[in-house]
Amino acid sequence: MIPERETAQVGDHDLRLDAYLPYRLSVASNAVSGLIARAYQDRFGLTIPQWRLICVLAEDGGLTQVQLVARMVMDKVTVSRAAQGLLKRRLVARSDHHADGRSHVLALTAEGAGLHAEIAPLALAYEAALIAGLAPEEVALLKRLLTRLQSAAGSLAGDAST
Repeated sequence: MIPERETAQVGDHDLRLDAYLPYRLSVASNAVSGLIARAYQDRFGLTIPQWRLICVLAEDGGLTQVQLVARMVMDKVTVSRAAQGLLKRRLVARSDHHADGRSHVLALTAEGAGLHAEIAPLALAYEAALIAGLAPEEVALLKRLLTRLQSAAGSLAGDAST
């Protein structure tokens, strides 16, 4: 259900795009993702979904496609394409799922783990540069607010996992 109140309204039905929070979030996200995507593509030949998949596998270990889709909060086609690209480069390996014969598990190879170890400091450096102008308590607040906004968006969309 969409609430009546709109914070970006100027008059009765006027909408100022620059004051519209969903637009501002999208623009900020695109700017950050674009910056990082160029660095990952230029230096390592990775797309953002591929990098996210590598990070998730580095953090969580082997996962099924369904688990990856849920953890990465991306659609299954995007995750599948990312996985296929990483499989071709031998950065991830696929093995049978011990409990479900219809499923398989993806895990990082030694080469994939090495690439993660190489890229992780770069990712952290980008993050540090992006938040350099914010106080630690502002960063913590921003993270909490983003989590709440994501949850609210999930609730409005009827997503039971939020």
